[in-house]
Amino acid sequence: MRTSLIITLLLLSSTFSSAHAATHKVLPGIDVVAGQHFSILKGKRVGLITNHTGRAVSGVSTIDMLFHAPGVQLVALFSPEHGIRGDADDKLDSTVDSITGLPVYSLYGKSCRPTPAMLEGVDLLVFDIQDIGTRFYTYIGTLSLVMQAAKVAGIPLVVLDRPNPIGGDDVQGAIPSVTKTVTLAADNGCGSLTSIQPIPTRHGMTMGELARLFNTEYGIGCNLTVIPVQGWRRSMYFDDTGLTWVNPSPNMKSQTAAILYPGFGILEAANLSVGRGTSHPFEMYGAPWVDSAPVMHNLSARATPGVIFESCIFVPTAAGHPYRGETCHGICVSSIDRTRLDPVLAGLHLLQAFYEAHPTRFKSGKGFAVMVGDDDALELLTEQRKSPEYTIHRWKDGLERFKNAREAYLLY
Repeated sequence: MRTSLIITLLLLSSTFSSAHAATHKVLPGIDVVAGQHFSILKGKRVGLITNHTGRAVSGVSTIDMLFHAPGVQLVALFSPEHGIRGDADDKLDSTVDSITGLPVYSLYGKSCRPTPAMLEGVDLLVFDIQDIGTRFYTYIGTLSLVMQAAKVAGIPLVVLDRPNPIGGDDVQGAIPSVTKTVTLAADNGCGSLTSIQPIPTRHGMTMGELARLFNTEYGIGCNLTVIPVQGWRRSMYFDDTGLTWVNPSPNMKSQTAAILYPGFGILEAANLSVGRGTSHPFEMYGAPWVDSAPVMHNLSARATPGVIFESCIFVPTAAGHPYRGETCHGICVSSIDRTRLDPVLAGLHLLQAFYEAHPTRFKSGKGFAVMVGDDDALELLTEQRKSPEYTIHRWKDGLERFKNAREAYLLY
């Protein structure tokens, strides 16, 4: 019964992709391939790197689409951080998919990229994961490592592209000066999945565009094909696409959180909660020791266009994260105007406000420099009391060079 249903949905999805493109604003790469009757995949034994965000407009998963596609033999699945179903928040072991019976190789566990043993019997790799447009989201690192593994194994890679949910026009933040990219040799080290290639915090590119950039600019050189999104424009945010929002990870619960994340996500490297486990993670920041009043007073003297800050109280509930089950006092971002917001600038202002209000209590670890992409930023903002504007201005030349370089790889 289930097989019949899947085949029916598959046929409907393929028909939808080709016949109704004019009525749907955006079609992701999987729908484009379905509309082409999976011609690029036929006759191949396919290894699919995906998770719950890999899905057609119809809602059918990319796993099911390829598993039942005529002439396509899906032989292996590979899962990034959070697992194949997107509900895990820790390192994962490889397993077997209960629905298809296929092996699911974890790329967020003992190895962070496909090993030669995992790739035995695979003729073609396909990548289909929804990114959120921020460098320190690990799916980008997974893409880079998959590309390196594909190069070493001599296996072609097809990236089924998806929109950048926070738009493709704005490029903001620092570019890491020293990357921690692993070598193309046989080691399986992960490097730093949050700083694996020298790109800005908010890169303004789709996964397909990033793959093209990585392949040439950073010398990976795998056999790469990108299936572009149909109908997406760089000015579009996710709510402009007509696609259904699916939480890319357990605590990325809204487009608002995704828009804020490039700038405010850095606060997770401090001794603060970012609201994990609440209904609005990455929209609230605080700790049991925070006094919201002086933080709000500090913020009131700052120019942070596009956001409104309010004091709030919340209780984070996510296991393994700071202050679980404790009452936290802090600051909530109550509304945003994305046309005026520079999330990187606003996030630095909030961080500095927390520090200046609580200079002896506020702490930040080594992860801050990796996330921001600037080894000196924390000292400038705290000990030297330099303004966020001063800090960001130091990144201007690097951003301009990146913008110029990325032009050759843009698809939209």
